[in-house]
Amino acid sequence: MIEFQPGKYRRRIVNLWWSAIIGLGLMILYVTAVSFNLFWLFGGMPDLKTLENPRSELASELISEDGKSLGKYFYENRTQIEIGQVSPNLIHALVATEDARFVNHSGIDARSLIRVAKGVVSGNSSSGGGSTLTQQVAKNLFNTRSEEYRGVLGHIPGVRIVIAKTKEWILAVILERKYTKQEIMQMYLNTVSFGNNTYGIKVAAKTYFNKEASDLTVRESALLVGMLQNPTLYNPLRFPTNALNRRNTVLAQMNKYDYLPREEMVKLQKLPLGMDFTVDSHNTGLAPYFRESMRGYLKSWVKLYNEEHGMDLDLYTSGLRIYTSIDSRMQQYQEEAVEEHMRTQQKLFDEHWKGKGDPWRDDSGRELTGFIDRAVRMSGHFISLKRDLGEEQAWKVMKTPRKMKIFTWDGEKTVTMSPIDSIKHYKKLLHIGMMSMDPRNGKIKAWVGGINFKYMKYDHVKQGTRQPGSTFKPFVYLTALDKNFLTPCSRLTDQPVYFGPSDGVPGGWSPKNANMKYSYQSLTLRQALGKSVNTISAQIMKMVKPKAVVEYAHKLGITSELQEVPSLALGISEVSVHDMVSAYSAFANGGHKVEPMTILRIEDRYGNLLQEFYPKQNQEISANMAYNMLYLMRGSVEDPGGTSQRLRQYGVTEGNEIAAKTGTTSNYSDGWFMGMTQNLVTGVWVGAEDRSVHFRTIAFGQGGRMALPAWGIYMKKVYQDETLQQYRKGPFIKPENYELDCGNIDMDSSDTYTPPSRSDDEGVLF
Repeated sequence: MIEFQPGKYRRRIVNLWWSAIIGLGLMILYVTAVSFNLFWLFGGMPDLKTLENPRSELASELISEDGKSLGKYFYENRTQIEIGQVSPNLIHALVATEDARFVNHSGIDARSLIRVAKGVVSGNSSSGGGSTLTQQVAKNLFNTRSEEYRGVLGHIPGVRIVIAKTKEWILAVILERKYTKQEIMQMYLNTVSFGNNTYGIKVAAKTYFNKEASDLTVRESALLVGMLQNPTLYNPLRFPTNALNRRNTVLAQMNKYDYLPREEMVKLQKLPLGMDFTVDSHNTGLAPYFRESMRGYLKSWVKLYNEEHGMDLDLYTSGLRIYTSIDSRMQQYQEEAVEEHMRTQQKLFDEHWKGKGDPWRDDSGRELTGFIDRAVRMSGHFISLKRDLGEEQAWKVMKTPRKMKIFTWDGEKTVTMSPIDSIKHYKKLLHIGMMSMDPRNGKIKAWVGGINFKYMKYDHVKQGTRQPGSTFKPFVYLTALDKNFLTPCSRLTDQPVYFGPSDGVPGGWSPKNANMKYSYQSLTLRQALGKSVNTISAQIMKMVKPKAVVEYAHKLGITSELQEVPSLALGISEVSVHDMVSAYSAFANGGHKVEPMTILRIEDRYGNLLQEFYPKQNQEISANMAYNMLYLMRGSVEDPGGTSQRLRQYGVTEGNEIAAKTGTTSNYSDGWFMGMTQNLVTGVWVGAEDRSVHFRTIAFGQGGRMALPAWGIYMKKVYQDETLQQYRKGPFIKPENYELDCGNIDMDSSDTYTPPSRSDDEGVLF
């Protein structure tokens, strides 16, 4: 018989109480020590301001004027979303898998901790984790395991984790007091990583399924939630089997907690992953050349804004919402037009040179020796190799074939070739720069800087400058009209004109027409500009002098340096597509020069307006003079022999007024087209990276063939879009009291200049 001793049990109970009290006291002391970083042993904690306003890194987003996302600037690809925009399917999957008692605990789930402890003792690692969603939010938001919050004891591996966990518990409790469960869930979904540089549920839904988070199905939600435990191990691209098994586990958890009937669970577990993976990178999306061009400007803007307002905004992490002038529809049409046209041009170019050697030639048509060697020496890859390995070894590497991906018009291809052969491949490609602007307000509506941003990042809209050829002639004509040397009704004779020492040309120069002939016919200015007769432009230059032409070109918007020489009449000085569109816009805007406008307004992550931008205009020429220039350039499209007659085949001329100018430079290195309608000005340049690479004949190398079709394809698409009514067909707005009476000019008479055979383009530089 066991003797009952009440005093003995009382002492045990008392000892247990004292042990609990002492343990609790030690725990409080420990938590306090961690909270206040006692003796710098535990590392700091986020300050009160940070706790009250937790922030995560958010990508800044470029948005089109019609509300479409153009792309982002980011270190971590993350975009905020409201909890109401998330599918209930995903929330159910998340709670069932990661924190079943989320709505009941206060940041720390004691039952989960006990389960984890039992698992550790028993060696059962499948018992699950003890972190609540709130603790994971604390870890994601405040980066508690970083060097910033590591104290002396934090350098001890095992102790480091314990201290970090303690900080997350403390922060979780604080977050639970300050925020609702919905707000905490929203913070979690906006901060968590889904692998592949994808952060937050909004970006994850777009990346893995190309849809909004609100549209996620049960199967899709289960896959995304399953990745959260280990985004690398359960990456559906690298380890699809792991991802599938984990997804099915999440579906089972949803069934366990009554979010999913068993029959549906079984059915869904048999289905494949069903992804529509769309990687969101700086190389993808609409307007990549525009986005890259804006990057430098926006970084400068952020720096200046911070200095003026005492802020610490960052383009890559502050979640700025940047509203641009780009129209996503017009941008899409321009990119489609560029692809269609340049695919055809490259095919023509390749066939044109097939069996005739490499296309890099000197002015006499002889193949340039050492061309590729010079290109290799200038390449970044060779320069890096030479620095690290020495020149001899660098050449050896450049000549050694290896697997690489290259751009082709048949798609991205994996090939085996040497870096030198790769350089040869890219040197044979034709490139393009194309931009559209609304002349009324300067808003740039579309911007295509090249044929493929991933492989060729050089921007041929603003970064690159090339000789404009005859597209520069309108500035010469304008100078003569505005200074009253001529009127729109004036006539000049197509005949030789000579520039000698008195004109600043010591060796003498006499420009020729494209067909090397002179018609000796009297031409109106509209006829001469429409057919782009070189001798007429030269005669006008002789009247007004180069300096005056330079002044007018700069006044209208050309920013590059222009040579004050007679041959400027034929466009020998380099300009950008961006500047040419800007300058031409004054003609279509009643003589007002309007600065190109790209950014409309910038907001912070909360929608607060930081700055709004407005058009800047200045009257540089009279409205009547601007209309005179439109009248002259319409001859290129409307009159017989005009260099832009080919536009008719695109169905854009009927019921429309188009003022246009083509341009071709010596040896056909550069093809240009400038087209103006009542509310839109668009410029196109086409050519190879090096001027020595070009077509051999004017039949293919003229601006009317190389550049004009891209404009025609693009504008046809714009006109077919009924939502773009502001850019519909129609006449230019004529100024009040405008009068032009040149008498009856018979455009089909024998007094009309005959264009060169096999060409409908203008004069070429000689």
